[in-house]
Amino acid sequence: MNPFSRFLSQWSGHDDLAAFVANWDVLEKLAIGVYKSGRATAEDEATYAPLRPMLQAQYAPLAPQLEPLWRQSKVGGKLEHGDPFAYLLAAETAADFLHNWAALQHLPAAREAINQLLVATGRD
Repeated sequence: MNPFSRFLSQWSGHDDLAAFVANWDVLEKLAIGVYKSGRATAEDEATYAPLRPMLQAQYAPLAPQLEPLWRQSKVGGKLEHGDPFAYLLAAETAADFLHNWAALQHLPAAREAINQLLVATGRD
């Protein structure tokens, strides 16, 4: 798990959110790795194929809680943007992250929303 998210999650007792965050970490690492390497390996594709539908299912019930948080974040320096989670999960294959700078620009907005939700749920 992302170190800061791990720190924040210690106060959150929400197992569904923890599972989503753990899987999101895998997506984040995969997207960055594919982008930086300039290739999507068979292992990347094998990781992403089951990960995407799992994240889509996990995200659906969390979307209403995450929406007001990602709306406050910036993508590429701009506040006017769509759902960063939906944007990233629109990639059908790991290869869709190749040369996809826009995808990498959506990652920080998603992570910021996740961390803010972890803080909010830690207060519950």
